[in-house]
Amino acid sequence: MPYGEETRTARDAREVLTWARGLLEPGLREVVERLPAATRHVAGYHFGWWDERGRPGDGDGGKAIRPALVLLAAEAVGGTAEKAVPAAVAVELVHNFSLLHDDAMDGDVMRRHRRTAWSVFGLNPAILTGDALLIQGFAVLAATGHPAARDGVATLSTAVRELVDGQTADMSFETRSDVDLDECVRMAGEKTGALIGCACGLGASFGGGTADQVARLTGFGTRLGLAFQLVDDLLGIWGDPEVTGKPVYSDLRNRKKSLPVVFALTSGTDAGKELAAAYHRVNPLADPELRHVAALVEAAGGRAWAQAEADRLLREAMGDLADAVPSPGPAADLATLARLITQRTS
Repeated sequence: MPYGEETRTARDAREVLTWARGLLEPGLREVVERLPAATRHVAGYHFGWWDERGRPGDGDGGKAIRPALVLLAAEAVGGTAEKAVPAAVAVELVHNFSLLHDDAMDGDVMRRHRRTAWSVFGLNPAILTGDALLIQGFAVLAATGHPAARDGVATLSTAVRELVDGQTADMSFETRSDVDLDECVRMAGEKTGALIGCACGLGASFGGGTADQVARLTGFGTRLGLAFQLVDDLLGIWGDPEVTGKPVYSDLRNRKKSLPVVFALTSGTDAGKELAAAYHRVNPLADPELRHVAALVEAAGGRAWAQAEADRLLREAMGDLADAVPSPGPAADLATLARLITQRTS
């Protein structure tokens, strides 16, 4: 009996993601196995399949939220998850291209509780591996022969362009003292919201959805993606390293102008002014100072605003989901993932 019929039982987030990972991973591994040996080695390490010496490992390959959204969106419009697997693989490849490049550009040495690929293999191999994953993402999508493939390649291309634009803006913020909240929100929407919106739209297209359903589910994903970034920014300051896999106060240590930080910097409060003085100082921030800086962000309202915005975006995303008139079972799972994304700080 196809998934999504009334006889199916409700699933929690772990069950949904495990189901999606089971459908995704064979295709993902097949793509990586076709890469040249050196690139394959770095990619497999990044995905957690083996250690730096190529020995089988049990590393964390990530939650696979984006491919899960692809598969569920396909089912939500009456299609099958199986036919949308190539789109899910493509989205996951593109997402991991961005992670490999982000880690290299930001100088992050930890991801998913282990050393980042660039810190193990060097900058150039990590960057080239990211490039290879990006190229393979488009190749997988184009090779499907699915009626939605041609438009899907264009959709994914647009999302990657927006992702790159967002990352470019994010990096430019590092050397600027005049970043305003509107442009920071726009950057986050491009950097994170675009690919998650694309994931939902591709899934709906590969599931045979109507133009309206594709648009509604794209909107659902785009709003959800911005909420995801807001919560990710909260975790970058106050997240538990055991959960995030990154050092405590990692974003503050790098003086990233994340959403809660920019809200605080532009708040006009005394705490915001003190935060600006600390953020624009030349010398690195020591650990005791980082705790104080985090307290300043909170005192200036950054933490409360970011969580309230994430909650608002979740409500609006759920409205988009309902307007798509999806099948009940997949809709319930999409809602479960949406709540997971916006409640990671609880």
